[in-house]
Amino acid sequence: MAETNKNLLDKLEELDERYRQLEEQIADPAISSDSAKLISLSKEQGKLKGTITKYRAYKKIGGDIADAGKILEDSTTEEDFRGLAKEEINQLESRQKSLLEEIQDSLLMADEMDVNSVIMEIRAGTGGDEAALFARELYNMYVRYAESRRWKVEQLDFSVTEMGGFREMIFNIKGKGAWSELCYEGGGHRVQRVPETESQGRVHTSAATVAVLAEPEELDIEINPNDVVEHVSRSGGPGGQSVNKLNSAIRLEHIPTGITVSMQDEKSQHKNRAKAWRILRSRIYEYHQNKERAKRDLQRKTMIGSGDRSQKIRTYNFPQNRMTDHRINLSLYSLEKIMGGELGEVIAALKEHDKQERLKNL
Repeated sequence: MAETNKNLLDKLEELDERYRQLEEQIADPAISSDSAKLISLSKEQGKLKGTITKYRAYKKIGGDIADAGKILEDSTTEEDFRGLAKEEINQLESRQKSLLEEIQDSLLMADEMDVNSVIMEIRAGTGGDEAALFARELYNMYVRYAESRRWKVEQLDFSVTEMGGFREMIFNIKGKGAWSELCYEGGGHRVQRVPETESQGRVHTSAATVAVLAEPEELDIEINPNDVVEHVSRSGGPGGQSVNKLNSAIRLEHIPTGITVSMQDEKSQHKNRAKAWRILRSRIYEYHQNKERAKRDLQRKTMIGSGDRSQKIRTYNFPQNRMTDHRINLSLYSLEKIMGGELGEVIAALKEHDKQERLKNL
């Protein structure tokens, strides 16, 4: 723990120095006249402000403890004052410890706490119609959880099967803490139950994949428009609809990464283009974040929240009323409530596990 605290305090001292540099840069008249640069620096300063304010308070308490310690060391100090000094030191040390824990939490999870908008993509995997129905239930689960957190949900694109399931669903969830709570949902989700179409009563296993992408603000990522090729075509769908008579479907292709996005949900070409760009921006942002993460921490694979869709992260076993998260070996026997959107317990456990892993790798 002492080594961990030393690493943490060294990191905080680096951030404090960076904060001082930002203050100087923002006060520089040459920068204040450059609005784009000023906004970028102000955003960085804003992200650090809470942590640095607490760290400076932590250091001040350290000075107060040292001053009270000098009173105790002075052999001429009267006993009453010595008692007051001891009491003050105990209170200050308790406050200092609490502050350091708060700082640790905010520092370790800072990236997640700063993102309040995510784009989620759910796709049916193996299992045919049953997998598509499961994909729909996952979508409903996340919508109910979002509603319980008073977050806003916006559908971006979807593909429905004849039985009412989803082959694919892309949607946005926006609200304070959205990324910090939903970033662990990316991966392979598996369901075990008797499908409605199964006449023999046999338990089947089906799957769906979930991707969770942080939706960056335009200032957080720059995309050269010359790197994006746009294709316009008529929207698909049942014949005879007016949507088919318009060149409203948009397909964007980002040449450097090979990432493509297709959007034909709206009749308006403008609306489809806007939605496609939002998804493209999120996918490119995630692409670069993953590359940086790999460089920064080779041990990232031991941590959760990577969002690898090929990784089986969770099983929903209906006959046993059990949900198991395989990353942290957590089993909860309250599947009905979980599918109803009560994800708080599993998300809290995942966040705590992630925090401990990050602390080891600080």
